[in-house]
Amino acid sequence: MNAYLLLFSMAIAASFPSYGQRVQISRDELIALTPEWKGDRFADGRPNVPDDIIRRMRSVSVEEAWATLVNAGYKYQVAEGWEVINPDSVLVGRAVTTTFMPGRPDVWKAIDSLGKKEGRRGQNVWAVEMLVKGDVYVADQFGAKRNGPTIGDNVGNAIYARTGNGIVYDGAIRDLEGLKEIGGFTSFYTSYDPSYHNPGAGQNRDLTTMIVAINHPTRIRTVTVMPGDVVLGKMGVVVFIPPQLAERVVKTSEIVRLRDQFGHQRLREGKYTAGQIDARWTDEIERDFSKWLNDHINELPVGKEQIQEYLKDRTW
Repeated sequence: MNAYLLLFSMAIAASFPSYGQRVQISRDELIALTPEWKGDRFADGRPNVPDDIIRRMRSVSVEEAWATLVNAGYKYQVAEGWEVINPDSVLVGRAVTTTFMPGRPDVWKAIDSLGKKEGRRGQNVWAVEMLVKGDVYVADQFGAKRNGPTIGDNVGNAIYARTGNGIVYDGAIRDLEGLKEIGGFTSFYTSYDPSYHNPGAGQNRDLTTMIVAINHPTRIRTVTVMPGDVVLGKMGVVVFIPPQLAERVVKTSEIVRLRDQFGHQRLREGKYTAGQIDARWTDEIERDFSKWLNDHINELPVGKEQIQEYLKDRTW
């Protein structure tokens, strides 16, 4: 979260009944920050990209997502340099964002006491207890390592039970062996450390982290992440896809996949040259492609309904 935005939020917090409510963004604020999303929303205001798009997103390659986003003007949506649990699996879901900052006793106490009045437990699970099926817990832990981990195998199991997903966590995790035992907990994290965060601000404690924002804009590596973004994690990198672009990313990827399969087949058959397939296709090749789609509609790696929709929009 931008430091100036955070300070502004804290400055106006006195006008609200609880700073705990300022940690968690309001529905109206979240809607105002995501005006380009015109679809369904969760009760808290997060964009709710349809399940069908989430399902189809699993087959999108990093390169395909990147190209579509860059063409739409979103040049900084890919975060690299992760350790990965289940590196051969794919992480896909809707982002719930959490921002932590280095611990400061007076601020920690103020946030924590107001949170307790709302019935909240330890700060490290405030956002966890809001998660629902299909969410991805996305946390800016500012890379904290020694005495920094807020996620071990207990919290990891709680996250997986609620979401069926893993995490994107810019910080150290603990209990790595236990987390790896959670079969579908495909996760991207910065480092491992056997220590754990100190959950209080007592005189003899090394207070390392405190929560400052839930479902606000947050920063993961060089990416600004919004709650409701579609998370696509594979091949060691994570792409954060704005919800209003998720369907475009999926459909573009499906067409690219079909065109590649057709082009490779025709090259093997010797029907066209590499120069013809690599260049802008002629009308003859485009008509051949449409016929090929119709002839193989039940055998292709894209759903029949999606292919029929694509064919309907063509003019050949």
